[in-house]
Amino acid sequence: MNALVLCGGVGDRFQPLRAQKYMVDLLGRPLLLHIVDRLRDAGIDQFTFVANAANVAELQRLVQGALDDVPCRVVVQDDRSGMAGAVEAAGEHLDGPVLIVSSNDVLEEGAYRKMVEAAESLDCDAALLACRVGSYFPGGYLVVDADMRVTGIMEKPEPGSEPSDLVNVVVHYHREPLKLLEALSRAETSRDDRYEVALDLLIREGRRVVAVPYVGFWSPLKYPWDVFPVMEHFVWGVRRRVAMSARVAPGAIIEGTVVLADGARVLENAVIRGPAYIGENAIIGNNVLIRGGCHIGAGSVVGFSTEVKHSYIGKNCWFHSNYVGDSVIDDRCSFGSGAVTANLRFDEGIVQVQVNGDKVATGMDKLGVIMGAGSQVGINASLMPGVLVGPGAVVGPQVCLTGNLAPGHRALSRAEYRVEDLGDMAPGAAREAMRRKLDSSAP
Repeated sequence: MNALVLCGGVGDRFQPLRAQKYMVDLLGRPLLLHIVDRLRDAGIDQFTFVANAANVAELQRLVQGALDDVPCRVVVQDDRSGMAGAVEAAGEHLDGPVLIVSSNDVLEEGAYRKMVEAAESLDCDAALLACRVGSYFPGGYLVVDADMRVTGIMEKPEPGSEPSDLVNVVVHYHREPLKLLEALSRAETSRDDRYEVALDLLIREGRRVVAVPYVGFWSPLKYPWDVFPVMEHFVWGVRRRVAMSARVAPGAIIEGTVVLADGARVLENAVIRGPAYIGENAIIGNNVLIRGGCHIGAGSVVGFSTEVKHSYIGKNCWFHSNYVGDSVIDDRCSFGSGAVTANLRFDEGIVQVQVNGDKVATGMDKLGVIMGAGSQVGINASLMPGVLVGPGAVVGPQVCLTGNLAPGHRALSRAEYRVEDLGDMAPGAAREAMRRKLDSSAP
């Protein structure tokens, strides 16, 4: 079966992290390759990737290096928008059953296997993965009958008015994709939902579309703090492993499920409490504490007396005597000595983040900084809960950053001290005068 993997979207709400969500590094590999592995384990034997003009070269390099043993191709979506445009861009390659998959949704392997098995056993024209949720999710809900036949899709209903507990997840099987393409050509809408309108057309014309219920891990990558559940899914799922080339100094403490990749070093008196992943050639310095579930990327240096708690750290980052809590920090960032991230509001309320001009509730009462690649933080700086620091930005020494910092900008504190001439008073003279006064008043 052919998998049509959607990689052409642009994640505006994922800023300040990388535009391509599927390139988030997890356990030393881009997320997309983890998704591909799970699809292959479920029985997928050919792949079509949909890219956009900006990421096509990067995507081609990635998949050609990893998928040289199965048929795969990369097509460009151009100016056709949404899922409908992605399917149409790949239209000439959809000559048999296809499984449409979003690269922004992270699921267990069992979800894909369940869809492949359903495609082989159910008498249907299409099947949609339906994730059962226990609380409101702002997405599309499936309207189904007693036989799990889909009779409609309700997009983002008001809380309390959901037609079911089944959320429409983009793992969709189409037995005859040419019929889907024909429906797309007839679908009319003023919104970016032409794919859903085409599905509704097929349903109303009598095509059998069924829901395949799924209970298991599912996390869509929409906002940058969505990295946390995805990181936890991968880090919590590993087995303890210390590579032969990794080195752990006497006196270091490693507890729980911890992975030390090739070349990783843990210095004297460091403490790592798993689950944790320490990437290739990363250095965990003296007196460092890593706890609460952490992902430390390849080549990063967590220097002397730094504490990292429940955070995702990218590749080649540098720290020294810092506190980093509940934060997402992309590649090549550095923190000067004494810089800290605040992760808890004084009122212990839910942290809100300013995203594209709107305040968005994260659902988290502990959230530190989210920092784009190549940013720098000066000594003794403080970053307040939920601030976004854009790629290449600089937070100057002693700055208390209370709001977002745009890419390529810097925040500097205003110097309030003044410099004066000491005159005849030599350094230490006042201290000596005070010493004489104290000595003379002694009993």
